[in-house]
Amino acid sequence: MPRLLFSLAFGLAAATSAAQSLPIISQNPPSLRWQEVRTPHFRVLYPAGLDTAAQRTAQRLEAVHAPNGATLGVSAPPIAVVLQNQTTVSNGFVTFLPRHAEFFTTPEQGQALGTVDWLDGLVVHEFRHVNQFDKARQGFGRVLVPLLGEGGLGVAAVGVPQWFFEGDAVGTETALTRSGRGRIPYFGLGLRANLLSGRQYSYQKAVNGSFRDNVPDWYVLGYHLTSYAKAHYGPAVWGRVLDQYYRFPFYPFSFSNSLRRTTGLRVEDLYARTMRELDSTWRAEQAARPAPTPVRELAGQVGTRIFTQYQYPQYVNDSTVLTLKTGLNNIAQLVLLGHLGQEKRVFTPGAINIPELLSVGGGKAVWPEFRQSPRWGQRVYSELKVLDLKTGRLVRVGTRSRYAAAALSPDGARLVAVRTDASYHHALVVLDASTGQELQTLPNPRNDFYQQPRFTPDGRQLVTVTLRAAGKTLQLLDLGTGAATDLLPAANVNLTNPQPWGDYVLYNSPQSGVDNIYVVSLKNGLTYQVTSRPLGAYHVAVSPDGRHLAFHDFRATGARVVEMPLDPATWLALPAPARAAAPADPFAERLAAGEPAAKQIASLLASPDSAGPRYGVRRYRPLAHAFRVFSYGVVQSPAGNAVSVGVRSQDFLSTTQAFAGLTYDQTERTFAATGALSYQGLGPVLDVEGSYGGRDASIVNERGQTLRDQWQVARVLAGARLPLVLTRSKYLQSLTLGAYYLNERVSGYDLPVRKRSETGPNTPLHALQTSLAYVSQLKQSTRDVAPRGGATLLATYRTTPFGTNLQASQVGVQGAVYLPGLARHHSLRLRGGYQYQQQDQYNFTAAISYPRAETSYISFDNLAAASVDYSLPLAFTHLTLGRVLYVQRFRATAFFDIAQGNLRLPATAQTPARVYYQDFRNVGADVMALFNVFHLRTPVEAGVRVAYSSYLQRVVVQPLAFSVRL
Repeated sequence: MPRLLFSLAFGLAAATSAAQSLPIISQNPPSLRWQEVRTPHFRVLYPAGLDTAAQRTAQRLEAVHAPNGATLGVSAPPIAVVLQNQTTVSNGFVTFLPRHAEFFTTPEQGQALGTVDWLDGLVVHEFRHVNQFDKARQGFGRVLVPLLGEGGLGVAAVGVPQWFFEGDAVGTETALTRSGRGRIPYFGLGLRANLLSGRQYSYQKAVNGSFRDNVPDWYVLGYHLTSYAKAHYGPAVWGRVLDQYYRFPFYPFSFSNSLRRTTGLRVEDLYARTMRELDSTWRAEQAARPAPTPVRELAGQVGTRIFTQYQYPQYVNDSTVLTLKTGLNNIAQLVLLGHLGQEKRVFTPGAINIPELLSVGGGKAVWPEFRQSPRWGQRVYSELKVLDLKTGRLVRVGTRSRYAAAALSPDGARLVAVRTDASYHHALVVLDASTGQELQTLPNPRNDFYQQPRFTPDGRQLVTVTLRAAGKTLQLLDLGTGAATDLLPAANVNLTNPQPWGDYVLYNSPQSGVDNIYVVSLKNGLTYQVTSRPLGAYHVAVSPDGRHLAFHDFRATGARVVEMPLDPATWLALPAPARAAAPADPFAERLAAGEPAAKQIASLLASPDSAGPRYGVRRYRPLAHAFRVFSYGVVQSPAGNAVSVGVRSQDFLSTTQAFAGLTYDQTERTFAATGALSYQGLGPVLDVEGSYGGRDASIVNERGQTLRDQWQVARVLAGARLPLVLTRSKYLQSLTLGAYYLNERVSGYDLPVRKRSETGPNTPLHALQTSLAYVSQLKQSTRDVAPRGGATLLATYRTTPFGTNLQASQVGVQGAVYLPGLARHHSLRLRGGYQYQQQDQYNFTAAISYPRAETSYISFDNLAAASVDYSLPLAFTHLTLGRVLYVQRFRATAFFDIAQGNLRLPATAQTPARVYYQDFRNVGADVMALFNVFHLRTPVEAGVRVAYSSYLQRVVVQPLAFSVRL
């Protein structure tokens, strides 16, 4: 599953005295006390208080160990699993740097959860990733893993497409559980919409994505491709493909060639056949369904050229609906739609937690947003935002809380929210909508999980989706007595979004194979089908006068809000509540049939927590396990700028990183021993780095003679940095403070002179640097090429305060402002900076940006610089060059740099002392292409700079280095 990151990356000017090579990783607060459960194949690490969930997870992991990897032919070596309970992000991941897994314990609130417990689903999905990675311990991997350590698993798998990893894992969860995502129609909705509307894209576009159309992600594409192969070539087909691949993986299209040797199909052929089968199956199913329910699309929604969605409608009054607008063209925003006229923008939210339960009541709207603890990246709160739709006043409710889905009472005075605490206990909580005071917590003795609650129209009861071991049901809860009544039998049917109305509760269900709106009577328990839409009808809302229904209706160009009459006479009566949903695609049942242990695992996952064995618990002390070597031999240095022979270490909780190695400089052909240690378990990040190595350089003296020397340099860097994330709105904000000490000494230096940017013989450098970096940037849409709002500030002070040896000082300040350009996705940046330095004996590296197009840096005493950048997209394309190249976008940045520097020149025998001045007036443009090569999903951006240098008085053409867009 994808990992959600809350940190901001921003580039700081290179500095000799602060070149930290070890990255900052998300941390837990140091106050947590960690425990460990050990089983024959797993170490489950968890904070104290999570014991029940940890034991359950350990039981499930042990039970799936053998069957999960059977079709790949893998029996994974023991691995650590970390349960992260401080975050409200619903996620999980597996990595081999170092090799371990992390499960985030707050469950998903949206459509994709299905009828399986959240942690159980993570066990099956994420452990399949473990088996996928460990499949690399064969063939060429037998050489790489001993040579490189666990990092060799990633090197060997570099040619395996991401769609295989995620798709095969989704297929495994679908086969081994009763409700994997392959059984949920919402999961493959975008692909189904594309095919049924005649949009079968090329393999290049399907794999690499688009800036214009909805291209299903790795999970959706990969699930259908891997499942087609399993259905037609046997459940173990991918194990045989990987056996072929790992014999020698390092050449273009090696994965495709391995697939061809195994099945006779290249990846393009597999894609074409899968799409044909899906298209045929889905068209036949669509033809067999009843005629679509007539609907009317609300006015004001934009056209279809760029993928845009309007979702989760809520009536404000009988003629106006509040909805969330998203898409490739814009960042998420709340807008009003009416029967006439254009949409009206209401508010741009921040990091939305679950938009799927937008709620309106009493003239207010509520939704949950993430809020990260400033220092601790693993502590992510979920607070509620309440917006008065008339006044625009925004109130934060439940700061530093863990509220997920929330809904307003009809009068807007109260809120109901779902909360999963750090012990994995679920609760429905009623709050005061103005103050956030908790008014009531409803009893939940069985620890059922709740989804998407709503108040009844009288405000006295709640309706919620409830998940328990037997499956999902709708529950009616009385706020006065706490009594709970099941409205449907608990079953393996994915119920979502209940909406009470009169004597009925409307809800979403895929029981016909496509998500539609159903209703259950509170009087007699009878159920009816309300809509029959071709692709799916989602998130129903009832107009205040009870005459209309609004919901969002999916299509290939994006969901649209539609409306239809609310007339019970048109509902289709059903013989009985569904006990299981119809298959969502042609592969789910065939996948399960290919897994002998499927029924056994599904039965286990439906059992109570106490059904399995209980394992012993011990205290886990992070500092006692601070060093864990995960990569050795030929390793990449943490700074990413050299290849070394050495070791890298990082503990499972990411508090301590270390690197030690021997690096070879290819330019000077010298070796250096380097080491770095970073402890990140406290408020400030503590860093220590050291190196000792040779230098080999030459100078040309005044007689034209070339003098060469070899010498040694010893360098120690120590200090601290405090990284803070301050995001609380649509602007992403961060602040980093740093202070470092640098000591540098040389020995064996015999040249008659030295550069001022280098330490000389008998003159060691003792320097301090302090820095402040602040970033505030407006969120960007997919098609934006640069921020369209925000500001940055970088301030640096470097000095040699100890009064001995080399003396120098430097102050640098640089700020920038981002503004919208003249058209959509255009951006204007205004940047200015000033640098002063006293450098009679030593030159620090630049603290502000130097004019572009210059081929060398002049270290001025005073340097003032400013620039104007205008960035814009040139074209969004789907250009292909066979199997080799896929170009998605061209963009350009026109710039104008001005600067003035002055430098005191000492007197010589021929000239008196004087001040040298230099002005810069440089103008140019960067043209960049974003492209994919060899079917690799991660795009690369490269281009060329053409600029005029007033200093050189000529046009300069410079290639722009490759950058990877994550």
